[in-house]
Amino acid sequence: MSRNIRIRIERDSPVPIYRQIAESIRQRIEAGLLPSGYKLPPSRRLAERLGVARISVVNAYAELQSEGLVRAYPARGTFVTGKRAGSRKGAAPDLIGGSTTWRALHRLAHRQGVIDLSGGAPSPEFLPVNAIRHAVNAVLERDGAIALDYEPTEGYFPLRRAVRDHVASLGIECRPDDVLITGGCQQALDLAVQALVGEGETILTTNPTYLGLLDIARARRIRLIGLPCDDEGLVVEGLEDAIEEWEPRLIAITPTFHNPTGTVMSLPRRRFLLEVAATYGVPILEDGVYHELHYERVPPPPLRTLSDKVLYASGFSKILLPGTRIGYLIAGGEWHDRLVQVKRAADICSPGLNQRGLHFYLADGALPGHLSRLREALRARRDLAVGELREHLPGARFTVPQGGIYIWAELPPGPTAAELYATAVEHGVAFAIGTLFHTDGSGERYMRLNFAAVPERELAVGIRRLGQAWRELGEDMDKSRHPAPIL
Repeated sequence: MSRNIRIRIERDSPVPIYRQIAESIRQRIEAGLLPSGYKLPPSRRLAERLGVARISVVNAYAELQSEGLVRAYPARGTFVTGKRAGSRKGAAPDLIGGSTTWRALHRLAHRQGVIDLSGGAPSPEFLPVNAIRHAVNAVLERDGAIALDYEPTEGYFPLRRAVRDHVASLGIECRPDDVLITGGCQQALDLAVQALVGEGETILTTNPTYLGLLDIARARRIRLIGLPCDDEGLVVEGLEDAIEEWEPRLIAITPTFHNPTGTVMSLPRRRFLLEVAATYGVPILEDGVYHELHYERVPPPPLRTLSDKVLYASGFSKILLPGTRIGYLIAGGEWHDRLVQVKRAADICSPGLNQRGLHFYLADGALPGHLSRLREALRARRDLAVGELREHLPGARFTVPQGGIYIWAELPPGPTAAELYATAVEHGVAFAIGTLFHTDGSGERYMRLNFAAVPERELAVGIRRLGQAWRELGEDMDKSRHPAPIL
């Protein structure tokens, strides 16, 4: 960098290192010492000079860019603009929390040549394209322009009836009139939250929890309190104390193949949760979107099979059609009426052609065979990922998931997941950082890997790249354990 720039890192300071770097550069830009057009050094080079992890420099540059003080150009570098974009000083989040952060990480993961294991859907190779094409063409031939018209807010009735029949195979009893068709499971969760929880009120969930639920809570200005979980799911000791302290309006939980941990809540804990919730009159929102992706034994029944005081949200994005965004929410009585009102205000109705095409596919009896093939393929993909992780990232701790599409791994002693991320992307692989899923910002040593996201060969290569990035970063950090230089 220019001889006019001096960056001193105070390692004992409570101010994060990336913010110390950003502030040093910011001061010199605002003082006119770094003119517009000045090229900042590559993040790796500056990190080496300062003796810090590269993620700290990446975060610093991201903060400055969000303020409009610098701008990054692919393949060219990061340049000073000198003009603020109106953001308040220090407003940009770092790479370990927030929906803005997730979008930033998502962009990095989609760079050319990066194997992305951070997403939340199976690989497109699993989609039954020919069967869906046949279903859509048949619907258009049968129904003509009607297939493109509005449907009732509640959803296309034959599809609601088919969903009733489908969930009956899981033990859930309901009427078609209890089924609300939604824009994916995410909208089902959001509608339930809007209908039952007001701004400033509280939801109890697990810690960690589903990233989408965190986004909903932020957008709706709702307090999200996370309770600990272990290998049997939600730790129910302390549940009553938490309800009495926080007076939640809702308990939101994924009891089967939990996202991100992959755990399954034991049947005794399920019964205890339902008993306590009923005692205190707190409704439960169950996310069942992974329930059918089991690879060994069938998991315990959904909470909804044990109590009709549970709102059951699920969909077909994980098992069939990610892009069509067809989900459903099962709730009866006054709950259903309120949910329909909220849905009508949100988008009037879900796309009719998608609903009719999915109904044709379900009515044709194709789903059970597809599910069987999908489970077999994903079990093989999981076994491959487990073997590669044990070989190339020894020391990482994880429980082999019995279903779902994720491995939740705790890193060995050394760099955190956020520190590893930038180096991993440089090596051509991306993952989801554990802190993104925590209600309290913890989980810095965890990462989530989607083993269903890419074909087998890419999966193996991606995990090997991850191991290489871990080893390289560890070596770099060992070399940098000395007082930071003054530039």
